[in-house]
Amino acid sequence: MRTLFVSALVLLLCLSGPLRAESEKTRVAVFNFELIDTSLEGEVKGINDDETKRLVLISDILREKLSESGLYEIANLTALKPKIEDAGYLHSCNGCEVKLAGEADAQIAITGVVQKVSNLILNINVYMRDVESGEMVRSASADIRGNTDRSWSHGISWLARNRLLKP
Repeated sequence: MRTLFVSALVLLLCLSGPLRAESEKTRVAVFNFELIDTSLEGEVKGINDDETKRLVLISDILREKLSESGLYEIANLTALKPKIEDAGYLHSCNGCEVKLAGEADAQIAITGVVQKVSNLILNINVYMRDVESGEMVRSASADIRGNTDRSWSHGISWLARNRLLKP
């Protein structure tokens, strides 16, 4: 009888382990990256469709890397899309991203900006704010060389691996 009880207890502990780990994940609202184009090209030619697609690409890569780490649960922002669009540029909305993240039941709001100096020099910046306090909990930045899908992907992957997911 005692062996049966111990076996049942061990089985229960084994089964409850993953459930506890799942609940310990931090829920994050990862908003799409935005572009600050200070290059002469942007001033002359306007919006570049390839860069617009790259902003979505690196946003999706960041969500994937955070989710794969097992540390984060990615909040679904679909229902907030109209409010996000109304907010305009999140990097200059005076903290509105924190409120929006709260509406998605997230604990952390993550925004990002790519600053384009030229087609050769770009900078990727990621900002993580605590939803409850509004305080910055982490920020990271990486310079990349080249305005290609590959350079942008490499830059955000490097940031996730070496800055955002490191203790």
